[in-house]
Amino acid sequence: MKAEDFPESNQKIAEKQDEYITLPAYIDKNDSNGYLITCWKGSIKERLLFLFTGKMYLTVMTFKKPLQPLKMHVDKWKLLSKSYFKSKKKE
Repeated sequence: MKAEDFPESNQKIAEKQDEYITLPAYIDKNDSNGYLITCWKGSIKERLLFLFTGKMYLTVMTFKKPLQPLKMHVDKWKLLSKSYFKSKKKE
């Protein structure tokens, strides 16, 4: 699985940090919950495996702190507001 840039991304996390891979993200700076959304694309093998098993595994480094809420979805518009981005295009 690799992080993939997407049209709504507005931040490149860890850009120019050699020890990390750049992570394109959309960060809602106006939301009090601190939403951060990323896009991931699987290889052909990963997509086939998901197609047949329907399973996806997630690793989160918590550094022994409480886990923050997570949500995974295949439809970005279940996570992003279409109306918000349509109004941004008109500006």
